Amino acid sequence: MNDIIIQGIGIFGMACFIISYQIKSNKALYWIQTAGTGLFTLQFILLGAWSGCFNLIMIIIRNVMISKSDKYEWLKWKGWVVVICAVCTMILIFTWAGPLSLLPFVALVGSTIGYWTNNAQKIRLSNLVCASPAWVIYDIFVGSIGGVLSESITIISILVSVYRYGWKNMGDPEFGNKE
Repeated sequence: MNDIIIQGIGIFGMACFIISYQIKSNKALYWIQTAGTGLFTLQFILLGAWSGCFNLIMIIIRNVMISKSDKYEWLKWKGWVVVICAVCTMILIFTWAGPLSLLPFVALVGSTIGYWTNNAQKIRLSNLVCASPAWVIYDIFVGSIGGVLSESITIISILVSVYRYGWKNMGDPEFGNKE
């Protein structure tokens, strides 16, 4: 497939992530990121980056679960973090392509722990110090220009949201739960 098309898919995925951190609602953040993750999943399939691809599919499942947790009580179970991390470990084993495969694993585990708190401060922190740096490195090695740009811009976008809303305000349990 044409490299321009493959990279273009990543650019559209990047746009979803840029927008997501400027939205106050955690629920909307999850849905917009799910769309972006779907685009990056397609790009990783086309790049043959299987560790990243299957971890992104798990991220989509995780985000849907979290976004529906207000509707279905069973999705609030904290044990889902362990289940998702166990599945992620299986993905790591079955898609092992060397140490590079550890990066999507670290990104998924770190962000899942942050996201399951449903705390805007912890969500952004887990992405800022764990998930985004791991994905930047992975994207460089697999050749995802959109991924590198997306995660780099995501880091900046997180910092902008901290400035806009205030770090202390993001720690408020009600922050991000209002539409």
